[in-house]
Amino acid sequence: MKNEDKVVVLDFGGQYKELIARTVRELGVYSEILPGNTTASRLKEIAPKAIILTGGPYSVYDETSPKMDAEVLQLGIPVLGICYGMQLVCHTLGGRVEAAETGEYGTVRTTVVKDSLLFKEVNAGDVLMSHSDRVVRLPEGFVVTSQTADCPIASAENVDKNIYLVQFHPEVNRTRYGKKMIANFLFAVSGAKKGYSVRKVLQRQQQLIRSRVGNDTVILGLSGGVDSSVTAAVLEKAVPGQVVCIFVDHGLMRKNEGDEIEQAFKGKNLRFVRVNAQQRFLEKLKGVTDPECKRKIIGAEFVKVFEEESSKYGECFLAQGTIYPDVIESGANNSAVIKSHHNVGGLPKETRFKGIVEPLRGFFKDEVRKLGRMLDLPAKLVNRQPFPGPGLAVRCIGEITEEKLEILREADYIFNTELAAAKVHSDQSFCVLTPIKTVGVMGDYRTYDYVVALRAVLTNDFMTCEAQEIPYKVVRKVTSRIVNEVKGISRVVLDVTGKPPATIEWE
Repeated sequence: MKNEDKVVVLDFGGQYKELIARTVRELGVYSEILPGNTTASRLKEIAPKAIILTGGPYSVYDETSPKMDAEVLQLGIPVLGICYGMQLVCHTLGGRVEAAETGEYGTVRTTVVKDSLLFKEVNAGDVLMSHSDRVVRLPEGFVVTSQTADCPIASAENVDKNIYLVQFHPEVNRTRYGKKMIANFLFAVSGAKKGYSVRKVLQRQQQLIRSRVGNDTVILGLSGGVDSSVTAAVLEKAVPGQVVCIFVDHGLMRKNEGDEIEQAFKGKNLRFVRVNAQQRFLEKLKGVTDPECKRKIIGAEFVKVFEEESSKYGECFLAQGTIYPDVIESGANNSAVIKSHHNVGGLPKETRFKGIVEPLRGFFKDEVRKLGRMLDLPAKLVNRQPFPGPGLAVRCIGEITEEKLEILREADYIFNTELAAAKVHSDQSFCVLTPIKTVGVMGDYRTYDYVVALRAVLTNDFMTCEAQEIPYKVVRKVTSRIVNEVKGISRVVLDVTGKPPATIEWE
């Protein structure tokens, strides 16, 4: 992105850092996330048009809290500090931050008390607050621009230094005009120019792939998920006829899913190889009930099957569906490690692959879906809900058997079919087959069969969620169909627990 304006998001552990960077990109300006302690000299090399400081779960006056290079604030580059970012700027420049007598959490009404470019054509209105500390004294040269009933300094600015501060979170939907505020910061304050688009980056990526790969073969482990499917589509357009997609069918997919994945890539200018390894995986999982053991067994066996199949193609490139959040969470560019991703970190020392190709490494998930639509992938693949790598093995509690998987597939299919028919949207919806059996009555006979749980949630980020409110008539219809059509189930329950305290998946 050498010739385009860019924004650097300095991360201080904020849970919404990706929302900030994504919002900037949605507004047409390229963004990237770097650790909060990135030096002023490094930022001078990058030459961003603007810098945004994220929130974070810390108190700036604690000795162990993340700090920033104070010289960053002297570069003359416009700065927007959000929540912890605001407090850190004030603390760094000689202001005062203290624990508030009353914390602010949730949607709060703000009042603008001074004209500001940040609030141009905006009535600040409802904003999302999430803080227990607050600024009680601003550094010299700063003025208050908005306040709430419990926060006298909800936002502030120093126009001469081009520094703008907000205690609330403009990057979230619950801040009514938040996106407009960020747009004002980008265009009215920073003078950034729109130049970023997914299509332009895609074209650039395809050129890079062609020059790197040449005439060599590229092998991709295709799971059928959004990331791997879009990776396959990008590669097929970049190096047609040189791509081999290996789909390891471990027998833990949802109903008809393996066939749908195969159909989606039929007729493409690539080689699709389906390895039917269902019995092999079931044999390895026999008698295993611990969820972590299941995951490890499935992961290890997947690698073995993939290596066996890919070894038939000699020296070639390995493609991976790594996306930008994977890179961030794995601690690339010195970011804090949130969780390690198996597809981040490069090739092992001993490998027959010539190198790695990662076409999606710089894209967020919503951008990946946009790419999929641009590349004419089926909507069912592009809009596919998140599905765990171990598949139904972690939605079938206890030991995995072919019979239990078939019961779960049928119940899950009915649930999602009825949700779609009733136009009930959820970000993730599925069934869980519990190990519990209960007494039931079918006709004149006593039954003793499994309990299945229905789970449907709404979430923006999959870090938190709330249960979807499904109309009772839909729940009743789903229940009736499952107990009547799926042999082996005697009872249906509904999971309405949010995250936290629960997780989205049961295992």
